[in-house]
Amino acid sequence: MPAPIKALFNWSSGKDSALSLYKILQNPAYKIEYLLTSVNQQYQRISMHGVRTELLKAQAESIGIPLKIMEIPEMPTMEVYEEVMTKTLTDFKNNGITHSVFGDIFLEDLRKYRENQLAKIGFEGVFPIWKIPSHDLINEFISLGFKTIVVCVNERYLDKSFVGRVIDQDFINDLPENVDVCGENGEFHTFTFDGPIFSKPIDFEIGEIVYRKYEKPKNQNPSNTACDTDSSDAFDYGFWYCDLIKTS
Repeated sequence: MPAPIKALFNWSSGKDSALSLYKILQNPAYKIEYLLTSVNQQYQRISMHGVRTELLKAQAESIGIPLKIMEIPEMPTMEVYEEVMTKTLTDFKNNGITHSVFGDIFLEDLRKYRENQLAKIGFEGVFPIWKIPSHDLINEFISLGFKTIVVCVNERYLDKSFVGRVIDQDFINDLPENVDVCGENGEFHTFTFDGPIFSKPIDFEIGEIVYRKYEKPKNQNPSNTACDTDSSDAFDYGFWYCDLIKTS
């Protein structure tokens, strides 16, 4: 038997990451050496998800895989983001890691972007849940015993009432028809706190629910920001965040 391929896992803290990690851990061809998470340097919270780093660290401890945090500035340009990512991956490569695992499902442009950037450094991308229908994924996620809470919603798709809810069948039934049940289009983000990859559940309590709207960059094309899109109305919508506070 050949030695397993050394890989890192791009961990977002949410449900797609959790299910993708679960699946790659079943594959003896790979050995996950590290979890890699990008964190907002200013706020010390997971980028886009808004989850505190202490909860992220609790997840990694319960999973039992070393965590590497990649700090990025607030609203970085693509150039800044790619510079930080290149340096981070180069350090991994120098330690014999050659593959990077993602929880992407069906966004073709995003996968192509990831693969193109990885190829520049000599990495390969791995996508364990790619093209599996969203309904099949969420049903498998729940049936495996995973538990996840919605920590952020985009008001373009969902209102405040959806943030802070644990995903179950009632949540799925309440989603509008135009919302992907896995939130793959950025409709919502989650924090996974229990399931088969964890040695123990992550204890937390729900804190404040806040609204935040991001300002359109003044001196650059919005599509040049690492955390957004080419959509002309991307900055017309705000986000509801549910703060989670670690309790033990």
